[in-house]
Amino acid sequence: MEKEIVFLVEESIDGGYEAKALGHSIFTEGESLEEIKGAVKDAVHCHFGEEDLPKIIRLHFDHSSTQTIEGWNPKRHFK
Repeated sequence: MEKEIVFLVEESIDGGYEAKALGHSIFTEGESLEEIKGAVKDAVHCHFGEEDLPKIIRLHFDHSSTQTIEGWNPKRHFK
């Protein structure tokens, strides 16, 4: 199990946001910051098995700030 996974989040040319995981083939998008956070959680859950879910998801925005998604608990998120 990885301790954390980091996503690079950029504004899409069509509006909204695109997120790409660093070191993994995980890509997702959303119209708002709340939507991209939910889409990232869903994508991480789909990519990893129950036993391999990372404990922390970090979003690194292209304007050089980083946010941690609060409330991410891999043991209870999709039950």
